[in-house]
Amino acid sequence: MSDTDHSFIETANQRNRLAVDVGGTFTDVVLISGEKQFSSKVLTSADAPERAVLNGIENVLQDAALQFADVDLLILGTTLATNALIERKGAKTALITTAGFRDLVEIGQEDRFAQYDVFLQKPLPLVERQWRFGIEERIDAQGKVRIALNEQQVHELADQLERLGIESVAIGYLQSFVNPQHERRTAEILRARLPEVTFSLSSDVCPEIREYERLSTVCANAYVQPLVAGYLSRLRQQLSLRGLRVPPFLMTSGGGITTLETGIDEPVRLVESGPAGGAILASNIATQLGLEKVLSFDMGGTTAKICFIDQFQPQISRSFEFGRVHRHQKGSGLPIRIPVIDLVEIGAGGGSIARIDTLSRLQVGPDSAGSAPGPVSYNLGGENVTITDANAQLGLLDPATFAGGKVELNVPRAAAALNEQIAAPLGLSVDNAALAVTEIIAENMANAARVHASESGKAVEDYTLIAFGGAAPLHAARLAAKLGIKKVVIPQAAGVGSALGFLWAPVAYQAVRSFYQRLDKLDLEAVGDLLAELSQQVRQVVEQADTAAPVSIQRSVYLRYSGQGHEVPIALDDGELSASSLEALHQRFTLAYRQLYGRSLDHVAVEAISWTVTASTPAPLINAQSIAPHPAPNSLADLPQREVFSARQQQRIRVPVYRRDQLSTRHAAAGPLLVVETETSTWVEEGFSAQITAEGHLVLQQHITAQGSPS
Repeated sequence: MSDTDHSFIETANQRNRLAVDVGGTFTDVVLISGEKQFSSKVLTSADAPERAVLNGIENVLQDAALQFADVDLLILGTTLATNALIERKGAKTALITTAGFRDLVEIGQEDRFAQYDVFLQKPLPLVERQWRFGIEERIDAQGKVRIALNEQQVHELADQLERLGIESVAIGYLQSFVNPQHERRTAEILRARLPEVTFSLSSDVCPEIREYERLSTVCANAYVQPLVAGYLSRLRQQLSLRGLRVPPFLMTSGGGITTLETGIDEPVRLVESGPAGGAILASNIATQLGLEKVLSFDMGGTTAKICFIDQFQPQISRSFEFGRVHRHQKGSGLPIRIPVIDLVEIGAGGGSIARIDTLSRLQVGPDSAGSAPGPVSYNLGGENVTITDANAQLGLLDPATFAGGKVELNVPRAAAALNEQIAAPLGLSVDNAALAVTEIIAENMANAARVHASESGKAVEDYTLIAFGGAAPLHAARLAAKLGIKKVVIPQAAGVGSALGFLWAPVAYQAVRSFYQRLDKLDLEAVGDLLAELSQQVRQVVEQADTAAPVSIQRSVYLRYSGQGHEVPIALDDGELSASSLEALHQRFTLAYRQLYGRSLDHVAVEAISWTVTASTPAPLINAQSIAPHPAPNSLADLPQREVFSARQQQRIRVPVYRRDQLSTRHAAAGPLLVVETETSTWVEEGFSAQITAEGHLVLQQHITAQGSPS
């Protein structure tokens, strides 16, 4: 690393850095000022998300005795786009595509994700058929115009869109990733006629081959753009009025930071921004503790996210599905093709609703009570029993200090609802009903982790679990026991972990474009021009976000054997492409293919399908600050006690309640016990012990007897 790199990183770490993660239930805020850290957790204001953001920021600034003008860096992550897609609460959107192809978003891949399910239901497209329109035009695979754009049809369509009250328009013509001129001309005509309407072009949002994925992605972008753009614009205005002197930045789904303008133009890149921050947090903690195999577990108020991290790097994917109609069933959702950290997300959060179905079975999630009305115990009008209500009944939550004292839990009200909705119908005690709710959700999460591990070819029991989010520390030990994981790490500030992860992320942006070439007949000049154009594009975005930092460029190409349907990403050498570098590229592809599939097809030509360029700055250097060693408390009698329901003993017992700083760095405390903090609590169940590391992280270790069961 150069002296310039060190200078930038050290400067970045001295600033007043602020991160905000807007979740479905809570909005988390973290401020790092010098060596001090402040955090806040407030209920998300779903009707106007900026209100909770501003309230949370004001809380931490007041604690730190700072003003908005003192903030040097502000990074935002949001679930607004995600929730709008899943709940189908986006803008009234139209799709304009090549004549004869308007039903492509409904036809999809012409496959069945569950071959023998006679009741199979496919996910509905975001744009209804009456709002999908075809325009006469055609560009071939080489980018040549075969049929000129019928501009008269576009002008006539403008009148129709106005009459329909369309708020956003997605434009996706065939082969526009090679030649975007028809898309751009269509947008130019319509913008002049419909100035209040937003427009998304597939050649900008997803310039890649495969029409269905490209159209699905541009439709998703258009569907959420008015909502996200309105929220971000209002937030920027309110922050400016309060004296913020720096532009806010956004966390992307791929784990990088980008500009507010990019988020307004391409909100689809923000769909998994919150979970991406959590994966970055886990990878940095893995680096601190030297853990090469980590499973990150992020559980908040609405969802739980699971991500495998190997060799300190989270898995990255080029696409993901949203709105799966069958949980964990690949192919049952709508595809979005963007750079994204590969994770599994399920409807399992503190606000997940528990119910008895028509077969008298207990079901938990995926729907959530959210922040309004929230769980029954919030006393905000919620009537459906949730996981938070169950944890409160089990004694795992302190009613007076829950969510930093922002929400005072009404445990008797939760108990009454548990009895009426779960315990009485199943013939259980209220405590056992609450235990059943938490056991069901733990098994749901364990099953999601097992499926993800199986699909990825990983042995989950070889991993260390890093748990964060407001609800994860309560369930981490039980999840680990189900998965056969022996070690759990609860980071510092675990309750606001994803927001903290934002501050550890580099400024980064990736651009991709499909450009078909045979490797043995590659047009060096054309590919060189393409890579130069993409490099300039990504560099401009990154330099807007941080002009002081050095920018590095990484390039890669997606290769396959001729006739295959999927590609393998291979890194490109720095500098201009040449005959010798192409030979080395071919060798790297052959080696990668053999590692993946056990053999190579040396007699088959190699094709390049898509080219990507990523620009990034160095990630801020997070120094692991060692804490002073301290012994355990002189006696358990020195600690407060709390009554909890023990699953193993099937009765209520009293357990010690520790603050994190009361645990020893030298001696482990045997469970059962509770560790309480401002934004979360950790339940250390029987069979586990708890200890603090030199970096201040809480480590739970499962003890195995000779018979192989927890001690």
